[in-house]
Amino acid sequence: MALSTARGAILCWWALLLSYVLLRRFTARYAIVGVLLIGIVLLLGLGQVSFASLELKPALPVLTVPVFSLNALLSVALPLFLITLTGQYMPGMLVLRNDGFKTSANPILTATGLGSLLMAPFGSHAFNVAAITAAICTGKEAHEEPARRYLAGLACGVFYLLVGIFGSTLAALFVVLPATFITTLAGLALLGAIGGSLATALVEPSGRETALITFLATAANITLFGLGGAFWGLLAGLLAHGVMHGRLRPAGRHERA
Repeated sequence: MALSTARGAILCWWALLLSYVLLRRFTARYAIVGVLLIGIVLLLGLGQVSFASLELKPALPVLTVPVFSLNALLSVALPLFLITLTGQYMPGMLVLRNDGFKTSANPILTATGLGSLLMAPFGSHAFNVAAITAAICTGKEAHEEPARRYLAGLACGVFYLLVGIFGSTLAALFVVLPATFITTLAGLALLGAIGGSLATALVEPSGRETALITFLATAANITLFGLGGAFWGLLAGLLAHGVMHGRLRPAGRHERA
């Protein structure tokens, strides 16, 4: 028997949360997979979702000949570059450093830049370090040993290929699934990464307040001039750190005389 949308959303939220807590008690690595399966079974049982309209079919690539224009460069390319740089690269590199990977940004920028250049004619113009994916694949949940966490990246790449091949089916799936289910599942998947990052950021007492300001400003998700919360949160944290901990220039000799 189908429930109302509001009651179904509340029940789904509680079921996913309780399932995560119970599964996390026994298996941290597969907790999210279990929550996903439990959530789908629950939605089917409550009549909140139906997969009858879904059709498994591959998405065929379409070659798009690029057309260069100053208007597109300023109104599309530049904003996308800034959004990708501030919303993906910077958080992604911070996640890597927080998880113990001291990788230089230069080879990553070079590889992703060349990838964007090669794949842009096929619509993949934002080849970049995915911050959320990095947070999931580089944490302890992927593997206890940091040297073995590359397996999560390989598995992620395989699933990305499948998602790309069946992109139209995936888009239809997101339309069918309730928004509460998707957002709750995504939030639960990031709990470990968020908790670990906060624990590391708040260790040093001198930078504790600026770290909290950065986190809260980012969580507010304010969007101005096409730039998202990641950029403004980082800017707020840098300004707060500069004001509270910045050193004033010492006076010159003639001023001290």
